[in-house]
Amino acid sequence: MKLLKDFLSLTRGLTFPLLSWAAWLWIEQNPQGSSVDALGVRSLEIQGGVIFALMMGCVFSVDRYADRVAERLGEPYGTLVLTFSATIIEVSLLLQVMVSGDHNPSLMRDTVYATLMVVLNGIVGVSLTAGGWRHIEQAFDLRGALAYFHIIAPLSLFVLVLPNFTGTDGKPTLEPSQEAFLGILCMVVYGVFLRLQMGRHRSHFGHVASTGWISPRKEAKKRALERNSALMWSLIGLGGALLPVLLLSEHLAKIFDHGMQVLKWPAGFGGLLITSLVLAPEGLGALRAALSNRMQRSINICLGSALATIAVTVPTVLIASALMGHSLVLGVKATDITLLSATLLVVLVTFVSGKANLLQGIVHLMIFVAYLFFMFKP
Repeated sequence: MKLLKDFLSLTRGLTFPLLSWAAWLWIEQNPQGSSVDALGVRSLEIQGGVIFALMMGCVFSVDRYADRVAERLGEPYGTLVLTFSATIIEVSLLLQVMVSGDHNPSLMRDTVYATLMVVLNGIVGVSLTAGGWRHIEQAFDLRGALAYFHIIAPLSLFVLVLPNFTGTDGKPTLEPSQEAFLGILCMVVYGVFLRLQMGRHRSHFGHVASTGWISPRKEAKKRALERNSALMWSLIGLGGALLPVLLLSEHLAKIFDHGMQVLKWPAGFGGLLITSLVLAPEGLGALRAALSNRMQRSINICLGSALATIAVTVPTVLIASALMGHSLVLGVKATDITLLSATLLVVLVTFVSGKANLLQGIVHLMIFVAYLFFMFKP
């Protein structure tokens, strides 16, 4: 009976993402001619909005199952599942744009920069502001926050600033050997971080609650089996919800390419669009955690997302671009360097205090608004 109940719950959870993909597949292949290439500009814009909305719903389904897995695994494993799910979506979108449309050499740079701005200023700012408004001041483990920042700060400068000063031709690019070094460096450092996060320094990222009561052996075994069963169904649901997102990303890539070429989006807007799609559920998760006075989880989600983008997305796209023979533009312009430097400085000042309050959140939001303004008014 419980097996049937779990199966029905899984089916209900996957209804929207699977139907979204099936409906779009039918619309694209119907005989009336509604394929992307056959539509006009206005229809393409509408189509892009529809695909974005469908994918946003699918991404929230992914987030729901990732949260269920997180509840079963506890910290820091739960946050890792959530961030890796978002990273899979981000990588799939970037690779689809690279494969399906015309080569956009600055897309990865724009996406990584947008992720840092959205996470470290937008999501962190909203979370600190909301949490500070409700709880006045919130505490978190300083060691965990600084562990993330110790890696985010240098790697973000290596990826986004250093290429401006390494190229001999004056372009913000890296040579193949330099790209290989950067990709290996990101993966090695992140691997060491994960090993410490899940091992000797696990307590820095959250503690497992204990009731102080030990159940009888038989009852404990029964509860362990129930948790394992729930975890299995949650993992199946997570995989099933991810699949439509990956399939729909191919269609969004075509619309994305149209927007860059025909609609003349501002530089960096494409990266912001991908980041908004990927990080919307994580942003809500961080906000919910801050409002419920779980600031440590909110920080883990925010900083974990930023770190995963730099340490996982960047090496993956570097490898893919090398295999396809594409060159990548990595260095950001002077205005963005200023905003990135201000962001890293403010993040350090915020997290070195070990306390979160309303004023800190407002400062982060100020930088985020400046990022949006200078994107449209460079």
